[in-house]
Amino acid sequence: MFREMRRSKQYLDKEECEDILKRGSHCVLAFAGDDGYPYALPISYAYEDGRIYMHGAGAGHKIDSIRRNDKVSFTVVDQDLNVPSELTIYFRSVVCFGRARILTDEEEKIHCCRLVAGKYSPGFEEKAEASIARQLHAMGCIEIAIEHMTGKQAIELVKDRKQEDMH
Repeated sequence: MFREMRRSKQYLDKEECEDILKRGSHCVLAFAGDDGYPYALPISYAYEDGRIYMHGAGAGHKIDSIRRNDKVSFTVVDQDLNVPSELTIYFRSVVCFGRARILTDEEEKIHCCRLVAGKYSPGFEEKAEASIARQLHAMGCIEIAIEHMTGKQAIELVKDRKQEDMH
């Protein structure tokens, strides 16, 4: 169902992909938008146990699109270093495909919000809890169950890793 990566030498294993998902600052979420146009937007997220969690407005293009078609993809870029002298970019990224679910259960929404707040605002749990209590009713919380995940890195990073392994 999902295509395999063509450049298998640049493949990142599942553990490396999960590490990238845990530390990534944002993802680009893509889905089928209005009138068949693809729609992609950068969004904050949290990763836990094969699932991506995010929240935002409870209404709008993203929510409407997911209600129409729950299939989504998202990308996290972990490294993006332009190396002009080599005419390349040293990159490391993960692309995932999955099914999005709009959370309606209050406990699931609270869990989602706590995960995202914990990732981006550690040490501010009291402030996060107050914000969650105040805004939960208006939030649109989404859980994405990952069905397929691939990670890839620049061939130059593969070569660097092989050299490090030899030492």
